[in-house]
Parts: sequence; structure tokens; C-alpha cells
Amino acid sequence: MILRKIHIIISVPIFLFLYTYTAVIVFLILIMAYLKCKKGIRYLMGFWAKSVFPIMGKKLHVMGKHYLEKGERYILLANHSSMFDIIAIMAIYPDVSWFGHERLLRIPLLKQMLLMTDYIPMRLTTITNTRRMLEDLVEKAKYRTVAIFPEGTRTLDGKLNSFYRGFIHLLRSSENNILPVTLNGFYKLKPKNRFHINFRSRLGVVIHQPIDYHDLIPDSDREIIDRIGKVIESATTEQQ
Repeated sequence: MILRKIHIIISVPIFLFLYTYTAVIVFLILIMAYLKCKKGIRYLMGFWAKSVFPIMGKKLHVMGKHYLEKGERYILLANHSSMFDIIAIMAIYPDVSWFGHERLLRIPLLKQMLLMTDYIPMRLTTITNTRRMLEDLVEKAKYRTVAIFPEGTRTLDGKLNSFYRGFIHLLRSSENNILPVTLNGFYKLKPKNRFHINFRSRLGVVIHQPIDYHDLIPDSDREIIDRIGKVIESATTEQQ
């Protein structure tokens, strides 16, 4: 109980500092965007993402970076349990385009950060919106790795939720390989249903060997979901 109160007290100034720090970074990114300095934007976003965890007194332990081939484009799929998941992936892969909920664009600072990654919002499901989203995803996937949380939203109990089939449409249309990623410790760090940060959590990212597009295409949607889910879950070191 005492330790929890300490974490709550420390979390307040940490969040305030991170918010201010992020605002400064966003301002610099907007200047670079005006100057059309894309390489500078990617570098600054990567620097920001990598620096967030040391600011909180945390180290991000990364395994499997050797699987990332320079110039290769993937469909990056990861488990989702915390607001810091996006930052963790950007820390190891800053040049990635995101696909996720439209509501994230309602958060001013995060909106600007995501827009710089060519963020593709998941809009209200209609035939027109679905067609537009798939077209945007396929177009982005020609030039960049697209990151998706196939669970759709953050877990509330630390367990892996069921996957939505959206990424499969992209897989079959883009012919990009799947890059499974397991995020460990982030549920303990800061889940959706808790305000404060748990500074005792150990953060880890496991980058798995990419799964070749041609190995997946013959399988059914259910088989693809099960296979990728097992890979991501295989490296979970705790009930996050």
C-alpha cells in the first residue's frame, strides 16, 4: 500500500514532464515538417521514443533486433496492454506507419505525432470506409512497415485478447511478411484501467522471426490468427 502511494505521487510529476517534453518535440517536428525534412522527423521521433523510458527510470530490453532487415517492409503485429506500447515500438522502429482507433487523433499532442507517421485511423465501419481504409493501408504498405495491434484495444486483464481479421485483408493484398512482436511488462507498467505508473515493472520487447507471406496465404483466416497469436504469446514472460 505504501509503495503504491509512492508510485502515485511520483507518477504525477513524471506525466507532467512527459507531456511538456512531448509538446516541445512535437513543435520541433512541426518545424521539420514545414521544412520537409523527413529524415529529421524520423530521427527525432525515434529519439523521443527511446528517451521516454529513461525519463521514467526504465530500461527497454530488446531481443531479436537482428531479424529486422534494412529496407524490408513488414506488417508488424504486437500485443496491446498499455499507452506506452506505441512508444516502445517507435523506439525500435521509428519509421513505421500506424493503423488504429480514430479516437487517438482526439489527443492533441499524440495526434500530431501519429500524423507524422502517416497514421491510418479506423473509422466507423461502413462499406465506403472499409474500402478506403484498405486502400490506404495497401498504399502505405508499399513503402513502409505498417504496425497494427490485432486485438484492437488494450487488454484489461493482461491476457491476450482475440484478434480482429483486419490485418489479414492487408496481408493478402500487400504480400508483405508478418513481423510478430511481443511486449512484456507494459500491463504492469501502466494498464488502461489504472492511473499511476508501476516503476517496478521490467520492460521487454521480443522481435520474432518474420513469417513469410507465402507460408501464410494457403491457410484460412482462423489458422493465420492462431499461428500468429501463438508466436506472440510464446514469448510472454509474465501475465503482464
